[in-house]
Amino acid sequence: MVNFDNGTFRAKEPPAFNAPAIVLVLIAAIAGAYALFSWLPNEAQEELLILFALFPARFIPPAAHPDMVFPGGLAGDLWTLISYTFMHGSWTHVIVNSIWLLAFGSPVARRIGPLRFTLFYFLCGIIGGLTHVALNGGSLMPVVGASAAISGLMGGAARFVFLADGPLGGLGGNVGPSSAPRAQASIGRALTDRRVLIFAGVWIGLNFLFGPTGITMTGETANVAWEAHLGGFLAGLFLFGFFDPYQMSPSGGPGNVGYGEWSGRDRG
Repeated sequence: MVNFDNGTFRAKEPPAFNAPAIVLVLIAAIAGAYALFSWLPNEAQEELLILFALFPARFIPPAAHPDMVFPGGLAGDLWTLISYTFMHGSWTHVIVNSIWLLAFGSPVARRIGPLRFTLFYFLCGIIGGLTHVALNGGSLMPVVGASAAISGLMGGAARFVFLADGPLGGLGGNVGPSSAPRAQASIGRALTDRRVLIFAGVWIGLNFLFGPTGITMTGETANVAWEAHLGGFLAGLFLFGFFDPYQMSPSGGPGNVGYGEWSGRDRG
């Protein structure tokens, strides 16, 4: 960060750990929810799963039980599309998701701010959950975890991290001055950038490779809701632009920046 104090140029060292507060709040909520869940007896855990996990059968009843009713009714159908993102199957699940949330949530939150970030995060989780429901209608297997929402953050991050002013803008020699207004993260630009296409292709390929088999990258076997991952990622990739408005600067140049940033003052 650069400041001007009494006409004197003075550089501030950035903090060693400066993750956005909203990302840390989400990580704390995820860890706290699982800590409470794991502390409860098995009967209580089963009740919480039925109330707050995502069951495709809630939305598309199984053919053998077309009159099946879940507790909570319509309200439960709605809240489980969000509450399932706070539930996890193990501490390993919590830790892995927290690492990915910190890695991809931080740049997205810095770019679009906490309010838009929160809406974007949960929208991706909802779309990812509904994608899983659509492809697994009638299933009584509960879906838990923040992976679909985090996948949406990955899709959103892919829209701008490779731009000249993005965190990975230096890859491929696409380097721009840090004081320049940020570039527009258009979907057209993203889909014609080979780095974005490689990133998306590798990530989607890993989901097709490990998802149906249930084999995780740690070697463990688990029920992986890969359909939710794909739905969340594609939602983030295609919808990020609605949360990242492209505005004019006060000086008339392109970019969503303030005068201080434009002139090089108080530049973070």
